[in-house]
Amino acid sequence: MQRFLLLASSLAALALAAPLCAAPAARPNILFILSDDVGLDCAGCYNSDRFKGKTPILDQLAESGARFTQCYSMPLCGPSRCTINTGRYTFRSGGTSNQNAGQPSFQNEPALARTLKQAGYATGMAGKWRQMGATPGDWGFDEWLTDPTAGGWYWQKSFTANGKLIEHKQEVYGPDSCMQFTLDFIRRHRDQPFYFYYPTHLIHGPILKTPDSKAGTKDYYEDNVAYLDKQVGQLVAELDKLGLREKTLIVFTGDNGTARFGADRSTLGGRRINGQKGTMLEGGSRVPLIVNWKGTLAGGKVLNDLVDFSDFFATFAEVAGAKMPEGVTFDSRSFAPQLRGEKGTPREWIYVQLGGRWYVREQGYKLTQSGELFDMSEAPFLEKPVTAEAGDAAKAARARLQAVLDQLNPAAGKNSTADEAKEGKAGKKKKKAGKA
Repeated sequence: MQRFLLLASSLAALALAAPLCAAPAARPNILFILSDDVGLDCAGCYNSDRFKGKTPILDQLAESGARFTQCYSMPLCGPSRCTINTGRYTFRSGGTSNQNAGQPSFQNEPALARTLKQAGYATGMAGKWRQMGATPGDWGFDEWLTDPTAGGWYWQKSFTANGKLIEHKQEVYGPDSCMQFTLDFIRRHRDQPFYFYYPTHLIHGPILKTPDSKAGTKDYYEDNVAYLDKQVGQLVAELDKLGLREKTLIVFTGDNGTARFGADRSTLGGRRINGQKGTMLEGGSRVPLIVNWKGTLAGGKVLNDLVDFSDFFATFAEVAGAKMPEGVTFDSRSFAPQLRGEKGTPREWIYVQLGGRWYVREQGYKLTQSGELFDMSEAPFLEKPVTAEAGDAAKAARARLQAVLDQLNPAAGKNSTADEAKEGKAGKKKKKAGKA
């Protein structure tokens, strides 16, 4: 295992040529990159003022693939991960907050990795796991690497690999260890379909130096974004080197909106995004979603379809030819047809929850659990309260969204208000590093 945990030495050359029109790949590999605390403002291709021209790999993947403009996570990482891995909203599974994200059990919840494994996929993961319960192996991952303790995920001396503690005499950079584990997995499974989940800690706080940071640097935030972009490039370059690009669906997103470390400069085209990580505003949950599938997905697509984090389960199952588990209520809707150039059946609404608060949102309006209706025509910058004297369009929207909430009935589910005192106030009370 020692060789898996060496520091990465350099970024391989990339070949991001525009995709050709070709028949869809049969049972493609799936590489799912989940970044941490990365909102819309962290990628140049989303018109970020701070990072325009500074995320070349992500920008090239979007240019030669597709960029979704309206993808919604949960406002914090724990609930987002529960939603991804179960395909279910958190009031069903119980993982509504960071404090109870470990509540959903692999024994009675569907598991994305296990579903793909049963379809013949080799499954692996490397990175952040702790907020999910049990181990990655219990949830269906054949091989996995994670950090054993909270707070030491960058420069650290120990890792847990496939249930065994790996210790070093000196600190190594955690994201590089995860990268080496991932590259090794891809090389060994190049001749069979694989699903690899890469939940990197980048760019979660504490914001520390990276191996590429220059001496004297005082603000490491941009270094961390650059290192995230570089790591995505390493993965893409390896797929190119092994001749796997046209056989691999690459998906990149963020687990929630930008955190306080970057939210003060969270602007797109000169306009400040409304809210940040931990809030029930656009900045809490509206995240980048970049998809690249060379030879299948035509380049340069900008898709305004609504997507939420439950949808990865059904999408990955469809492209893998996997059977969705039976006897369970799923909220997941596949957007695989859109990746093949088809119209598909886009969502009419998405659902977001944190603890005892939730909302349902369609293209033009948003309705909260307390009955507040917002005009979202200027989102993600403004969310305008709609008064009782609103016109017919707003009244019709209220009726539609209330019908959705009545059908979902989140209040009858497994809910918690634990996070609202700690993180749901948009970071007014600073948390100690390592707790989120």
